Amino acid sequence: MGLAMYNGDRTKESRVSLQRFLQDWAAPAAIGLALAAAVLLLFPQLRGGHTPTSADQRQGPSSYAAAVRRAAPAVVNIYSRIPLSSYPQANNPYFRLLLQRMDPQQRRRMESNLGSGVIVSDEGYILTNHHVIDQADEITVMLSDGREALAQLVGSDADFDLAVLKVDLPRLTAIEVGKPQQAEVGDVVLAIGNPLGVGQSVTQGIISATGERAVRLGDSGTGSYLQDFIQTDAAINQGNSGGALVDAHGRLLGINTTQLDESGYVGGVGLAIPANIAFKVMQDIIKYGRVVPGWLGIEAKPVTPQQARAFRLDYTLGILVTHIYEGGPAHQAGLEPGDFITHINGMQIRPTEPTRYGWAGVAAMSTLRPGEKVVITYIRDGKAATAEATVSEPPQTQPGQNFGQ
Repeated sequence: MGLAMYNGDRTKESRVSLQRFLQDWAAPAAIGLALAAAVLLLFPQLRGGHTPTSADQRQGPSSYAAAVRRAAPAVVNIYSRIPLSSYPQANNPYFRLLLQRMDPQQRRRMESNLGSGVIVSDEGYILTNHHVIDQADEITVMLSDGREALAQLVGSDADFDLAVLKVDLPRLTAIEVGKPQQAEVGDVVLAIGNPLGVGQSVTQGIISATGERAVRLGDSGTGSYLQDFIQTDAAINQGNSGGALVDAHGRLLGINTTQLDESGYVGGVGLAIPANIAFKVMQDIIKYGRVVPGWLGIEAKPVTPQQARAFRLDYTLGILVTHIYEGGPAHQAGLEPGDFITHINGMQIRPTEPTRYGWAGVAAMSTLRPGEKVVITYIRDGKAATAEATVSEPPQTQPGQNFGQ
C-alpha cells in the first residue's frame, strides 16, 4: 500500500510538472509563433525568401533555350544573287577593269548577298529587308531544317527597308508575334539570323530605346523614312539583316535591319523595325503591290520653350501646325495653323524634327490605313480640344494646289 501511495504521488507530481510546462513555455511559444506568422503575413518583405512581383515575372529565365526553340524554325537564311551589271559602279571603267581581272570564284562571291528572313505565315510569306534582295535576280531561302527553295519576290519598299518573299514548301513554321507596342527599355531580347554567313545563330541583349525615339537613316541604304525603331544592344552583324528580334519567350518584336553606326566598329546600336509596322507594310504590299501610308494633310514642327510660352503652352511635347493642306483630312476636321497637337489616338507625340505628316515618326502613321478615323487632341488659345479626322492617302502633288492659310 505504501508503494501504491508513492506511485500515486509521482503521477500527481508529473501532472503538475506538465501543467507548469504548458503554462510557462508551451503557451507563450504558441502565442509567439502565431504573432510571427501574422507579422510575416502583413509584411512579406521580412520573409527569408523573395516574393515574385509582376516586374520580376516580366524578366526572362536564366536560359533562353525554350525561346530559341520556339522562334528559330521560323527564321531563314537568304542567299540572293545580284548581277554585277546592277552595281552602281557598273559603268565605271575602273570597275569593269577590276571585273576582267577577277576569276570566276571571285565574281561569284561579289554577286552573292547574305541575309535573313522570318516566316510569318504558313502560306509561305517571309519578311526580310529590302536591301537584302535589292537588284537580285535570284533569291534562295534555306530553312533551319536544311530545306532550300527559290523564293518569289512579292514586293518591297525601299523607304521602309522591307521586302515580302513567298516560298512554296509544306510544313512551314510561322513565328508567333508579340506586342512591340508594349515592349519596354530593359526588356531582354534575342536577335536570330545568319551573321556573316556562318549559319543561324543567336545574340542576346536588351531593348535600349523604343518608339519614343525616331531615327532618319537617310541614304544609308536602309530606309529613308523617319522611322520609330526598336533599338537594341544585341549584335546585328552583316547577314543578320531581315532576321527576327524576339522577346524572352520567342515572340517576334521586330525585323532586324541595321546597326546605326556605318563604320562597323561600334556595337550596341542595333535597330529593328517593329513587327506591327512590318506587318502593315507586308499587308499593303500583298494587297496593293505597294505601301499605302496614312496622311493627315498637315505640316508641323516641334516648338521651343520660348515658342511654347508665346502660345501659352505648359509643355513642348507635341507639334505646332504650320500649314493645313486644303481639303485634306485635318482641314476637314477643323484644324487650323497654330493648333498644337499633343496626341493622336491617345498616343503622346514626341517630336524630333518637322514632318509633313504631322507626326514625329512616319512609321507610326503608316500603321493607319486610308479610311480609318483618328482622334486628334490639340490645344488652341490655351484650351484643349479634340477633333476626329479620316485618314487618307497622300495625293499626288499637282500644279496649283495650295495650303490653307
